Amino acid sequence: MMTSTPTLHTKLPKVGTTIFTVMSALATEHKAVNLGQGFPDFNCDPRLVEGVTSAMTQGLNQYPPMTGVPALREAVAAKVQAVYARHYDPATEITITAGATQAIITAILAVVHPGDEVIVLEPCYDSYIPNIELAGGVTVPVPLTPGSFRPDFDKIAAAITPKTRAILINSPHNPSGMVWTAQEMLRLQDLLAPTDILLISDEVYEHMVFDGVQHESAARYPGLAARAFIVSSFGKTYHVTGWKVGYVAAPAPLSAEFRKVHQFNVFTVNTPVQHGLAAYMADPEPYLALPAFYQRKRDLFRAGLAHTKFRLLPGEGTYLQCVDISDVSDLSEAEFCQWLTREVGVAAIPLSAFYGDGFDQRVVRFCFAKKDETLNAALERLARL
Repeated sequence: MMTSTPTLHTKLPKVGTTIFTVMSALATEHKAVNLGQGFPDFNCDPRLVEGVTSAMTQGLNQYPPMTGVPALREAVAAKVQAVYARHYDPATEITITAGATQAIITAILAVVHPGDEVIVLEPCYDSYIPNIELAGGVTVPVPLTPGSFRPDFDKIAAAITPKTRAILINSPHNPSGMVWTAQEMLRLQDLLAPTDILLISDEVYEHMVFDGVQHESAARYPGLAARAFIVSSFGKTYHVTGWKVGYVAAPAPLSAEFRKVHQFNVFTVNTPVQHGLAAYMADPEPYLALPAFYQRKRDLFRAGLAHTKFRLLPGEGTYLQCVDISDVSDLSEAEFCQWLTREVGVAAIPLSAFYGDGFDQRVVRFCFAKKDETLNAALERLARL
């Protein structure tokens, strides 16, 4: 009788342990200040926890509707209407998801068929390309402009073929912090207008924009909204990344296809958390105040980095800051991040991890979604470089 494990032919031959897991483990081993993985080290508003606790004690602990608790879908629709002036029907066009990562893979699985091409703008979040491969699609990487990370529309246009099924964009952008402008969104709208290309717009950092800049959601642009799955994250907005709750807004025909997949990969999402979020969203102040909250942290961190040999890259949005290491070290990005963690006691992420081909441009990424004392401890160590 055979007792050995059958040979597997992996669906993701290029995928190993993520850089975030590797760097966080290294940070723990060396007791480093972890500015690598992008999550806060401070607590959320106690009122949000109280809302979830109240829902639990009221007995709201069984399966909710597959599409999400109605009150939360209504709260999301109201927020999108208030902020971006676009109406989505909460019954047919808003779906609550198990985080933004699940939302993105579900959208891809819903619309990408084997052989379809999907344009991604690199550097990009590390789930995009494996998601496309799992759907049988073909990834078509288009580089953002090195240094500024702005979209290059000539290159995007050149990448479009009759096989192009979708394009993935991310603004505010992880890992660079770049924020798309209104002019850029209009150019994308014009570029896609004569096509049937779908848009997956990853907007999880939508409320983290600085210096008076406005987040240009795809929802603001009729020609984009009509073809878009717009993805956002309660975890990012409310400092509860571990709750893994997000949402997708999309026109009814797209939402119908999205929900076909959603019901069979997660079915539905944590009930009491949904009720707690719905109650909490009655007050818009927490997300309206988020730009100022994170700009103060960004400014504190950038001011400290200005006294180091790092060259600061623009930081228009997100809670991430990129720096050029050319004047600090001759090591590759990945080697530098490991050295920095072991020898200096601060963990960062190499930008090469966000490129399919590992493109190294001597840039690393820090996360400043941390307590002031955490940031100051990291800055004290970095000042020794």
